[in-house]
Amino acid sequence: MRLFIDGDAFPNLLKPIVVKQVERLGLETIIIANKKIRVGSSALFRYIIVESGADEADHRIVEMVETGDLVITADIPLADRVLMKHAHAIDHRGERYTPENIKQYLAMRNLMEEIRSTGEITGGPKPFGTKDAHAFANQFNAFLSKRSS
Repeated sequence: MRLFIDGDAFPNLLKPIVVKQVERLGLETIIIANKKIRVGSSALFRYIIVESGADEADHRIVEMVETGDLVITADIPLADRVLMKHAHAIDHRGERYTPENIKQYLAMRNLMEEIRSTGEITGGPKPFGTKDAHAFANQFNAFLSKRSS
């Protein structure tokens, strides 16, 4: 299993959590973004910068991901594409996307996008905080524990 990180909006609070687990498990990690970002310094990290443009990082992740890999992303359409390749996806707030729940997430995302397009103010998601980082850490650690045992 390899770990992919959709780096374009990767929260700083998650970086030490990921670094710790990657080092502990010796997990090959590929960070893909359309700009230079830094998650940590490890020989296990490989950084790939793609061209600017909508979904370029997503396309590269889908191109590279294989069955059983894990992708960290808050992008629901990307998570759907990852699941179609029989890989796994977790978002920044600790939600694990599954074949059973991804269509519901896509429908809600599309509904909110439609509401925003009509000019309704939706307020957007709440700011990312330590509670979210803890939820991510718990889900990430649980997932990795199942895979490494």
